[in-house]
Amino acid sequence: MAAVSVVRLGGKGSSALSSSAVFEVANGLATLAIDSSRLSSPSSDSSGGIHFSFSIPDYLSVEETRASLLVLLNKLCLLSGGGGGITQLYDVYLNLNESAARSLKFTIDATVPESNDDVDYYSLAALDGISALLDHCSSTLSPVIDAVAALSCEALRADVSAFNLIDSGDGTSAKDDVAVASDFKVFFNSSKLVVNSSGPAASMTATTAVSKIPAVYGNFREVCRLLHSRTRVQLNNTLKAGSAEAMSTALSSLALALSNLAETSSSRAQLLVESLPTDELRSILGAQRPTAIIDSVQKLHFSSQSALKDKEYIRFSHQIYCLLDAVRKTVCWEAKAVFVSLESSGLIGADTENKNPAPTGPPGAGADKKKGEKKKKVLGKGSMALVQFIKESYLLSQCEAATEAKSIPASALFEKWAQDFLSILDPRSSDFEILLKKVKEIVESNESRRLPKLPKGTRDFAKEQMAIRERAFSVIVDVFKRHGATALDTPAFELRETLMGKYGEDSKLIYDLADQGGELCSLRYDLTVPFARYVAMNGLTSFKRYQIAKVYRRDNPSKGRYREFYQCDFDIAGQFEKMGPDFEVIKILTELLNELDIGDYEVKLNHRKLLDGMMAICGVPHEKFRTICSSIDKLDKQSFEQIKREMVNEKGLTEEVADAIGTFVKERGSPMELLCKLKQEGSKFLGNTESLLALNELEILFKALGKAKCDSKVVFDLSLARGLDYYTGVIFEAVFKGSTQVGSIAAGGRYDNLIGMFGKQVPAVGISLGIERVFVIMEQLQKDRNQTIRPSETEVLVSILGDDLSLGAELVSELWDAKLKAEYMLDKRVMKHIGRAKESRIPWMVIVGENELNEGKVTLKDVVATRDYVIPRSRLVDEVCMRLRGVSN
Repeated sequence: MAAVSVVRLGGKGSSALSSSAVFEVANGLATLAIDSSRLSSPSSDSSGGIHFSFSIPDYLSVEETRASLLVLLNKLCLLSGGGGGITQLYDVYLNLNESAARSLKFTIDATVPESNDDVDYYSLAALDGISALLDHCSSTLSPVIDAVAALSCEALRADVSAFNLIDSGDGTSAKDDVAVASDFKVFFNSSKLVVNSSGPAASMTATTAVSKIPAVYGNFREVCRLLHSRTRVQLNNTLKAGSAEAMSTALSSLALALSNLAETSSSRAQLLVESLPTDELRSILGAQRPTAIIDSVQKLHFSSQSALKDKEYIRFSHQIYCLLDAVRKTVCWEAKAVFVSLESSGLIGADTENKNPAPTGPPGAGADKKKGEKKKKVLGKGSMALVQFIKESYLLSQCEAATEAKSIPASALFEKWAQDFLSILDPRSSDFEILLKKVKEIVESNESRRLPKLPKGTRDFAKEQMAIRERAFSVIVDVFKRHGATALDTPAFELRETLMGKYGEDSKLIYDLADQGGELCSLRYDLTVPFARYVAMNGLTSFKRYQIAKVYRRDNPSKGRYREFYQCDFDIAGQFEKMGPDFEVIKILTELLNELDIGDYEVKLNHRKLLDGMMAICGVPHEKFRTICSSIDKLDKQSFEQIKREMVNEKGLTEEVADAIGTFVKERGSPMELLCKLKQEGSKFLGNTESLLALNELEILFKALGKAKCDSKVVFDLSLARGLDYYTGVIFEAVFKGSTQVGSIAAGGRYDNLIGMFGKQVPAVGISLGIERVFVIMEQLQKDRNQTIRPSETEVLVSILGDDLSLGAELVSELWDAKLKAEYMLDKRVMKHIGRAKESRIPWMVIVGENELNEGKVTLKDVVATRDYVIPRSRLVDEVCMRLRGVSN
């Protein structure tokens, strides 16, 4: 085993202590050295020291004891003093051996923080030391345990549909489960044994034992990662209270994960025994089942939790280390069952493809195979590579001996295999290191290696999706241009100072760039702030613009919510007639949603000054207006009771104030009807300057919307708050009312002060269409209407019945020069051309074969009507143009 020859503590050049180093020292694979600067005579550095005593429990193995002493030595070396104590403890370590009485009591003089007088230093060190052993063994065993389970699936001919997992990218899939499934597919690649079906292709029990693998083994990986992270910190921390509780949490999770793993492994092994072809094999292997070890798994799990409850941390960690060893032995039993099953079925041998070798398994194995039967390579490629490696490296000589000496009983051979697997799967052995390297090589280098994947919260768009998107963008740009807007593009990232302080509580979702080239930069959160920066930077006083671009938010991905997505913005900046720009952007919003033909929707509308007036009326302190607005903005996702608890418990409002807000935010209805209600005599809003100004502006707006015949889609809703800090006037939000649940699909409002943050004050109002959610709706509508999308716009396919590229280039170039959308194809088989045209829904074909060439003609084919027209070669472009115009007419 490649091990560190010396692990040195206490010196200036000493590196951080790792779990691997602890494991190697504890098992005699590396030696421990203490820097001479930290060693002194026991009495030379005792001034100010504190005596602490400890005894090493006799139930600990020498390996565990070494690990605990190593960690305690390291923690003392990390303290400023402790020279004498280090020397004393080092002597204890050096004199430790298998026969030493480890229950003796030791007293150490060390300079430690006085605040730690009540800390059991040895217990903490032992907990961390044994955790390091668990960390190393668990993480190294994980790939090998996966490989054994994969071979089990092959031997059981299991249904592996449970491994059809993909990372959705929206946070709804378990990352480690997907990774396990991906690794197992490497072993299953090209297998003719496993099946991939949702039907009853495998027995229900076998399917259950296999279908748990992604979740159980994925959880084991996750827990191993947590343990590694915690152990790495604890190993290099000084002795302190509270560390035991933190480490115990990770170890408890490991104990449960190990228990679940052992249960599934044992179940598959038992199924393998039951599937053996002869009673003799079933009897022999069944009798060798390590029942006591398998049964001890649950007992060890329960006893470890009992020790934890009593805060016996050394016993707690020791029991889990014993549990890990029991799991290892259970997996060894599964591995032996796998190989007996594969051998008895004649599935593995020295050569599995075109030869008929003598059986290499135990006597009686493969007895039912017909003589001269041709073997096939049925194991998956990854599985076959691993099986052949294990046989050739460890088991082949025994199989050959068993074949030559018929007198060797199968029971003796199986028992020898069991011992071999215990050695092979022991992290202390050099065989394990070789096997681990081979497993990693198979997983990482196999031709069926895992596919690359997308970051969470992002996605690719196929040609059909792009066709929908391009059509939608075309509609959007047409509407924007209809209203006189010009296009603008801004950088994908801005100076961080440009973005900060503009988004309220959502500022935490801004993506900061790591390598910033000397400037603090962040990816843009929206298109509005960059627009405001552009207007101010260029000294503009009037600007009507649109922009379609990607924005980025460090949000938790979910259905319809991504970290990278497009926004389609339309903004009007400058001084205009009162409420004129506000009317136009809302009119544009209704035009967009109508022309995109997504179905029923409503535009919720409110006024920021009306909200401020409402909060002042209810008694909300002025400094809390914005943060309370952020709470109110969640009412479309949460009940008022949940929002009330947030406002009272987290933001400090009284229940009376919160209840007063509740009476107002429930108001919603037809714009003019609710406006009249709020302006009627005695209304509290009339007594507040801000809310009265808002009501007067809304009256102008609602009348304009009525004349434009788009007020039927507008709902006046006092619960609409819009959490962004920069809004100052009208705010609105469009919500889809169809069956596809996507939330808000567009939003906007007036922001008169935002541009002024960068320079001269310029009022502005704008709208942002959440196009990604609109795409989700459009794609679902396509499915519901059973509509197919034609991704290309090709009008003509030039079909050359042969391989004459120059002829194809000549003809298709004439069509391209005439601005026609055309493709070409070279193939001798005419049906290939017709199939291509039908698949791509290309309406016309120009077919040129040998006859057409000889006669100076071409065949023009109407693919839909299945009619052919023979035309002169010289009139190709004119005839095609005429036919296309006829189609369009």
